[in-house]
Amino acid sequence: MELKLLAIGDVVADCGVAMIRRHLARLIRQTGADFTVVNGENASVLGITQQQAETIFDAGANVITMGNHTFGRREIADYLDSCPQMLRPANLPPQQPGVGWNCYETNFGEVAVVDLIGRCGMDYTPDNPFLLIEKILPKIKTNLIFVELHAEATSEKLAMGYMLDGRISAFWGTHTHVPTADNQILPKGTGYVTDLGMTGPKNSVLGIRPDLSIARFRGDLAGRYQPAPGAGKIEGVLFTIDAATGRCLRTERIGVIDETPPRR
Repeated sequence: MELKLLAIGDVVADCGVAMIRRHLARLIRQTGADFTVVNGENASVLGITQQQAETIFDAGANVITMGNHTFGRREIADYLDSCPQMLRPANLPPQQPGVGWNCYETNFGEVAVVDLIGRCGMDYTPDNPFLLIEKILPKIKTNLIFVELHAEATSEKLAMGYMLDGRISAFWGTHTHVPTADNQILPKGTGYVTDLGMTGPKNSVLGIRPDLSIARFRGDLAGRYQPAPGAGKIEGVLFTIDAATGRCLRTERIGVIDETPPRR
């Protein structure tokens, strides 16, 4: 029996939330996805609100993962404590609200999702994700395990993927907002992609108005970043898993482009 897991890249701004609301349920039907994980940490550009999270869940997401902007909207803290379907990186300080991994019941039995954050090139130093995952995996009893690493460096994501190859069903990276072309099955049977991409403004620099990003790189006196207007997109990867063995059978890049500017 096959389980299909749909992993959707970072949702950015109102456009990204609207794209999820407009298209995710149809995408789940078309792909036959049994379980869907969406990274939502940029839904408010920096952070996510409870209303945005509930919109993403209502559209069909089973789990929302977060990253370095988990607490960009501080009011999400209480929701993190009350909603086990929302994960913040497991290697953030343990006294912070929420959990970093969990197991969920499905028609295929339990599936586990682990959310981690990288350290290479990031602005702070959480616990070492390579060491922490070794403590988490023995606590998980299912062989259907999915791991996300929210990280800047492609080398860090690749190293984690190879370290976990054959021990988990699928691994994907988030954070850079640019999809990579390396979705594959690693030698020991783990589905892998370095970065899912993003869900949000299509004609943008990582979701932001290009002129604002250009001004920042030129050294001009730039204004505050604002989401780009116009068309939207969804980017992600579909992993097909052998439910009995936990091994990945296929990976497929998934994308949607909507030229009609999504409304809030």
